[in-house]
Amino acid sequence: VQLQAFGGGWVQPGGSLRLSCAASGSISSINAMGWYRQAPGKQRELVATISSSGRTKYVDSVKGRFTISRDNAKNTVYLQMSTLKPEDTAVYYCNADRVYYTDYSWGSDYWGQGTLVTVSS
Repeated sequence: VQLQAFGGGWVQPGGSLRLSCAASGSISSINAMGWYRQAPGKQRELVATISSSGRTKYVDSVKGRFTISRDNAKNTVYLQMSTLKPEDTAVYYCNADRVYYTDYSWGSDYWGQGTLVTVSS
């Protein structure tokens, strides 16, 4: 499977951005999907995850500002980011936990290529 992330860019503090990540391939279903980020000089951290049934989890620093969602029919996960802060600046990566294929095989831990989000005035 390939994951392709879109939607990064530059935004002023307080602004909003929406990230998308589409998984392509002969996919039957995907378990959890998520977004991670890595700021300059820091380790990659979990931002948010969403299960196949829609259960969500967020890191405390983005609760109330970010919303993760998914469209299972399109194998796509979204991250709506609002009230952005300079400390949200990072490369954002999407992740697919376990992918089941139409031939009944499966694979795990797939990553997208990353999309840069810059929050500054």
